[in-house]
Amino acid sequence: MPFDVIVVMDPIGSIKIAKDSTFAMLLEAQRRGHRLHYVMPGGLGMRDGEAIALIAPLSVRDDPAGWFELGQASQRALGRGDVVLMRKDPPVDPDYVHDTLVLDIAHRQGAQVVNAPQGLRDLNEKLAALAFPECCPPTVVSRHAPTLKAFVAEHGEAVLKPLDGMGGRSIFRARAGEANLNVILETLTDGGRHLAMAQRYLPEIVDGDKRILLIDGKPVDYCLARIPQGDEFRGNLAAGGRGEGRPLTDRDRWIAAQVGPEMRRRGMRFVGLDVIGDWLTEVNVTSPTCIRELDAQFSINIAGLLFDAIESGDA
Repeated sequence: MPFDVIVVMDPIGSIKIAKDSTFAMLLEAQRRGHRLHYVMPGGLGMRDGEAIALIAPLSVRDDPAGWFELGQASQRALGRGDVVLMRKDPPVDPDYVHDTLVLDIAHRQGAQVVNAPQGLRDLNEKLAALAFPECCPPTVVSRHAPTLKAFVAEHGEAVLKPLDGMGGRSIFRARAGEANLNVILETLTDGGRHLAMAQRYLPEIVDGDKRILLIDGKPVDYCLARIPQGDEFRGNLAAGGRGEGRPLTDRDRWIAAQVGPEMRRRGMRFVGLDVIGDWLTEVNVTSPTCIRELDAQFSINIAGLLFDAIESGDA
């Protein structure tokens, strides 16, 4: 039976369709005969206790010269028969949180929301990995610069990052005794106002930062290793990394088996795990990517697997 698939995303006119996982989901939903709708920017709200959205009918095509068309926007309630894809990129700021609160009401009205709004609020993508300490490298989180500095000294080299970044932004690699370490810590913590994370530097990053995709807690058989290029230590595609598809290793599958059941329990239906070497570094729940790259390299249909799960109704 066709659904109304309603997408909450960043402006569709500015996406890069060759790499955009939300676009892959929309293409698959349209192929299956579902009706597509686009939530106009800022279009979620409430009226008389109901979750509502300003939405426009949407059609998509896999053509970089023109990949979408929108119809006339109108406002309506969200509820039974709707599948809401919450795919806005971080930061998870107050506006993002408020949107998830509206989507909580939409869920109570009968809509399927992917991913679950409460999980989007609760699972910070850096901190969520630390719920599985057996999977993670040595890590410390603090506002206290001396604590972070002592961690770098203990391990000799560390990666320092904010808790609300994405795409590799504001990530630093620092060595013990480095002259710039104090200013890096001042910048990341804003002089002690914000938490920052330090993880032991993993030299295996030269072989790639692997993105493992989970659908209802189960891993896709292939991951995308994002390999740093040139003098860049970050593997993120947004930072210029090269994507290379690989089959999952036994260790990758073990990590997925530790994390997957908890993600499924929380309603996190589409999740991206970041793994460097044998270690989990992040759990991405807001808008995981890499569908398009893996589909192209292995002739698979990851969005199809997701919609098989959505259509089954077995959340």
